[in-house]
Amino acid sequence: MMCKSMRLCWATLLLLAFAAQAEVKVPAIFSSHMVLQADQECPVWGWADAGEDVTVEFAGQKLAAKPDGSGKWMARLAAMKANANGQVLTIRGKNTITLEDVLVGEVWLCSGQSNMEFTVRQSDNSKDELASANHPRIRHIKLQHRPSDKPMTDVPSTGWEVCTPTTVGNFTAAGYFFGRQIMKDLDVPIGLIGSNWGGTRIEPWTPPEGFKQVPALKDITDKLDTFPAKAPDKKDATKMVINHQSPLALYNGMIFPLVPYTIRGALWYQGESNNGEGMLYFEKMKALIGGWREVWKKPDLPFYYVQIAPYTYKSPEKLPGLWESQQAALSIPNTGMANTMDIGNVKNIHPTNKQEVGRRLALWALAKTYGKPQAVLCGPLYKSCKIDGNKVRISFDFVGGGLTSRDGKPLTFFTIAGEDKNFVEAKAEIEGETVVVSSDKVAKPVAVRFGWTEIAEPNLANKEGLPASPFRTEK
Repeated sequence: MMCKSMRLCWATLLLLAFAAQAEVKVPAIFSSHMVLQADQECPVWGWADAGEDVTVEFAGQKLAAKPDGSGKWMARLAAMKANANGQVLTIRGKNTITLEDVLVGEVWLCSGQSNMEFTVRQSDNSKDELASANHPRIRHIKLQHRPSDKPMTDVPSTGWEVCTPTTVGNFTAAGYFFGRQIMKDLDVPIGLIGSNWGGTRIEPWTPPEGFKQVPALKDITDKLDTFPAKAPDKKDATKMVINHQSPLALYNGMIFPLVPYTIRGALWYQGESNNGEGMLYFEKMKALIGGWREVWKKPDLPFYYVQIAPYTYKSPEKLPGLWESQQAALSIPNTGMANTMDIGNVKNIHPTNKQEVGRRLALWALAKTYGKPQAVLCGPLYKSCKIDGNKVRISFDFVGGGLTSRDGKPLTFFTIAGEDKNFVEAKAEIEGETVVVSSDKVAKPVAVRFGWTEIAEPNLANKEGLPASPFRTEK
């Protein structure tokens, strides 16, 4: 009797194992309430037994897919117009997966460190923001923190959540306020993918393809097979764990599982953990942007990012070097930068006015991605200078309606130097679309700096209220 019982038990276990193996599965990025990207082909993929017949049905489309030898299958939905009416996405094999309330709209990846992970609940006027967040066309999914030593096929998440006063508190604030502006201006659903982790560097988010594109990062490229690195477990020194700050670690665990989910573009809010690297950070941004564009097979993927705010790191000139690097990244095609010089807090590394951060990111997207003319995309950016006797005349791009002092007081945080390179406080006056800089202490100026200290909160802006970015005229 015991042998018979054991045989029945084993037979049951085998049947259960076979049934589990036979189930059609999809990664966590596919769930009810999701948003599919409008006007572009949308891959849908998952796993099943090799040779199993899989069908995908959505919005009048019915597609067939066959798993390959590894069990992976993929179907590609043809481009669809934006649609705020929830529809059902059905995937059938030996079992059926039914995803309900699926919208078609604009999908953006929201990545970076803590200022992107910073939530609506932590932002300015949070009580009112939560109470008024009845926006069922905005959807958000948050990926779990997960480094990996190899590219993963899936990553755990919250699943897609509909924006309500109850759910919005945990959404990425910068992403949410960006999405809310896009929804308002375009009248379309918005999908926000929150793949972010506080305190992280740029290197772990970067694909190997990105590092290989940038000669200046050869020291990393030559050692890619050694990354991600491992370190002793803090709780058990006899064990080794993946160093989540190591190159590739978060790309493997938190970006690779998303590819090729169709996105319109990416938002990036990071830099604090790479402060002090100067123009090397520009090279790393080239690697990140180029790498993501390569793995998504979109060479013009929009990439909009935040120039981080002033903060007391106690290393006065390190942060200006990072700002310079971030501004240099505007030379990469199809990028845009939101400046936060006027909405930060030098005592708090996490500015709480994420509403304005999101709006400034949206200015770039509305103009460059969606073709909606904007009065001006950002604050004044240094263009050129001309030395005239004891004065230096500075010209700018993005002047908009004209230059101004946002507080009505004399312009601040300008310094000037002669051949001795000793920078002293300077007088700066607006003349038309230029600023003329001088000092009684410098008879023959050779260089001007603006906002060249980590605690700079200068008052130069354009009349649209967007602040000027720090710069230096010397090479």
